[in-house]
Order: sequence, then structure tokens, then C-alpha cells
Amino acid sequence: MVRFQAENMAENMSVVLKTLLAICGLFQFSFRIGCFFVPVFLVVAASEVNGLDRFAGAQAVDDAVIAEMEKQKIVGASIGIIQNGKVVYTKGYGFANLNSSTPVTSDTVFNWASNSKPFIAIAAMQLVQQHQLDLDEAIGNFIPHLPDHLKAITTRQLLCHQSGIPHYANGKVIPSNEKVGPLGELDPIKSLPRFVMSPLIFESGSKAEYSSYAYVLLTAVVQAAGKMPIDQQLSARLVKPIALKSFQLDLPRASQEHWTTAYKVKDGVTEEVVDTAHFWKHGAGGYKSNVHDFARFAAAIANKELIDLDTTNIMWTPQKTNDGAMSNYGLGLVVSGNGSSLKISHNGSQDETKTRMVLYPNQKHGVVVMCNTQDCDPGQISTAIYAAWNKK
Repeated sequence: MVRFQAENMAENMSVVLKTLLAICGLFQFSFRIGCFFVPVFLVVAASEVNGLDRFAGAQAVDDAVIAEMEKQKIVGASIGIIQNGKVVYTKGYGFANLNSSTPVTSDTVFNWASNSKPFIAIAAMQLVQQHQLDLDEAIGNFIPHLPDHLKAITTRQLLCHQSGIPHYANGKVIPSNEKVGPLGELDPIKSLPRFVMSPLIFESGSKAEYSSYAYVLLTAVVQAAGKMPIDQQLSARLVKPIALKSFQLDLPRASQEHWTTAYKVKDGVTEEVVDTAHFWKHGAGGYKSNVHDFARFAAAIANKELIDLDTTNIMWTPQKTNDGAMSNYGLGLVVSGNGSSLKISHNGSQDETKTRMVLYPNQKHGVVVMCNTQDCDPGQISTAIYAAWNKK
């Protein structure tokens, strides 16, 4: 009898708990602590919002993000919404650290991963606008000690992924013999030995194929053309003009305030991912910030705050290969549509993060997403946000 009552009570409690989960917007997954699997109820609805809760679609957006996080078993995420050219809503959901039950907030710092590329692309286009850099000039004129097979590549080809420099696994990557100290790669020139002897995987300009190494080289070109250390250029021409408060290079650290831990889900169990310092990638994937700064940068792109209209139009034009074939890459961004339907976007992916930026600049709106869970798809979150937003 006692056993029956206990089982019945447990069953009733399970029903009540499931009901509460459905009402409150929680979801459950297992987290590994040592050799133990601990069930975790993730309260995504209770995370911090930045105070811009007057955004008309806030509840619908929250519901959409929560549902997508539950579907993908994402531990923590933050979003930013741009409307009429302004950041109107940023919010964090889930956990930045499961062990300490630290929630994601608008202050939580995530890696940008490859969304660093539009940032260094803007820095390059500023130099183009100032006639300090010619898009079609050989980069060997700026970095004379490059191996001969890289010297004739142009800045345009680096920006639109037509250089022929391999990515991480689509070609043979050959380092040089140069030895660099632990933090020597704070200078992007010192990051080049990681790949500089790699043969081109195609003739420059003949096709478009994504390359992060090309953007490491681009960062070195910007530094040389701008005639100042790259950190000083970025601070003076991007960070300070749009008042980014948390933007930084992803340096090796034992700990950092507001930093999110990274996670992966394996066989239904959530585990921590070892953090890697990506500073050596610079504009290829070395930057990080909170979601407000990420959204603020996205708004500055849409508003043409950092480069003028003519330079922006060049940047947002899909680039052709040597034979006239059109690619979907502009200069630092993926471009599709035109007129009021013009869309510019970029994704970011590292072991510690997944990010998404999508902008409709001629309509002055956009969405950014930052996640701390491997193998998730932040694009599904931005799509869900737009679907919810359009229904409000």
C-alpha cells in the first residue's frame, strides 16, 4: 500500500512538474559533473533583459527564442533586435555557466567567431574610402616579405573569398619555420607563419571559396596600409565612434567577468567545452563582446555610420569572378536580394560559439544571435524571431 501511494505520488508530481515546465518555459537536459549526470531545468524565461522591454514584440520574440532553444537544447543564448536603425531590444536566455547557475544576460560576453570578418572588412573599406588602400592593388605592395605565390592577390580577392588561400580543411595548410612567442601573434603579421607556405587551391579570382586564413592576411594588410598597429586602428575608427564598451580581442585568460562557458551536447548529455584563445585570428575570428555591442555594430553597418554611401554600395555589391560568374559574397558580407529586399548577413562558428547577423538595411531592421552551444544553428533562432515579429 505504501509503495503504491509512493508511486502514485511520484507520478502525480511528474505530471505537475511537466505542467509547470510547459507553463513557465523551462526545458530539461542532463549535465555531466565528473562521472555523474545531473538533470538541469533551464529557466530561459527568467533571464535578464536590458530594460528596453517596451519593444512591441517582446513576448512573442521571447516565446520563439525559448521554443527554438528547447528544440536545439541550447544552454545559453542572447539576441539583439534592430528596428528603425536602432538597437531596441537585447536579452539573454538560459545559462552562461551551469555549475554556478549563472544566467546569460545582455552583459554576457560571447566570441563573435567569423562575424569578426565584417568588422575587419569595414576597417579595410574605411582605408579604401580614404584612398590609403586600393581594392585591386597587389597585397605584396603592403607586405613585401610575403611568399611569391601570395604577392599578386588583391585586397578585393581577400575580402570576397576569391584569393585561393585554403580554409582549415579544404586544402593543404603548410606553416613556415618562423618561431613566434606565446603572445607574438598579437601582431597579425606574426600569425601568417601558421599558413603562409600553403599552396593556393585555385587561381586567385577564378572562383569563390570561403577562407579564414585569407582574413588573417587581410588584417595584416589593413595594419600595413593604415600605418598603425591594428588594435589602435580599430579603436580609433570603429570601437570609439560607435561606443562599443565590451568589444575585445579573445586573449588567453584563466577567468573573465561576464564570460560564458561553452557547451556541447553528446548523446543527450551536455558537457563543457575547453576554451581556446582565438586572438591570433584577428579579423578572421578573434573578436568578442556582449550582445549589445554586437547589435550596435550591426546597426552601424545598416545605418552606414562607419563608411559613406558610395563605399557602402561597393561593399554590398556581390562580386564576380574573373569569368563574370556572380558569387553571393560582397566585401566582407554575404549579399542577397536588392532594393527593399536587400539582405546582408554573416555567420560565425567556433567550438565555443555560434553567431548570426542578418540585416535588411534598406528597411532598417535586423537581428543578431549569439549562442554558447556547439552544433546549434543560430540562423533558426533569427528566422523564428522574424516569424514571431511579423505576427505581432
